[in-house]
Amino acid sequence: GERLCPTMSPPQLFWTLHQAGVKKVISEGGVGSLNLLLDLRDIVIPTDFIDHSTRKDLKVVGDNLLIMRQPICPQIHQALLSSALSRPLNRIFARGVYVVTEGYRFESPAEVSVLRSWGGDIVGQSLSPEVYLSRDIGACFGGLYTVVNYAEGVVKEWRHEDLKDIFYQDAPQVGEIILDALQKISLTQECGCMQFRKPTLLEEE
Repeated sequence: GERLCPTMSPPQLFWTLHQAGVKKVISEGGVGSLNLLLDLRDIVIPTDFIDHSTRKDLKVVGDNLLIMRQPICPQIHQALLSSALSRPLNRIFARGVYVVTEGYRFESPAEVSVLRSWGGDIVGQSLSPEVYLSRDIGACFGGLYTVVNYAEGVVKEWRHEDLKDIFYQDAPQVGEIILDALQKISLTQECGCMQFRKPTLLEEE
């Protein structure tokens, strides 16, 4: 089979997934905490997002209206939640708003203050454009994210050692959660996600 290049752009990657007929996409990653209730190593399975990145108008198919009323697949969300709760790892939060920023840097205290005022709970770079490119290719999307640092000005200053330890120590358990969740997810799309993918009303000239 074809090998995926590590420098492949998101549209290229999702074009490959589209050609392979992928219908379910699960994302994971480390995030910063915007919410004072969240501690390091907490797991958040978000239900909504705010895209504050500059990556706009990315598409693969591009001939559909992508309605984001329900951005996260309820079936994938439930499977991830069930699998996470079955493992004595850390605290699990079944909802939350993920604010997507550009990276590769961390956010400034002033930026964090703005993101918190928007209602964000966690911040990172691993949910968008994946969430809408999944819908673009006709796939369902869900994600599970581990809090690896406090955003600037939230709770206390974070340490690089903590971030590194969480990444390396918690990765195996997160992988087990995702593998277990995959076994619970039906390949049929009875979740209703595709009702939010409609034919475009725009016509090419």
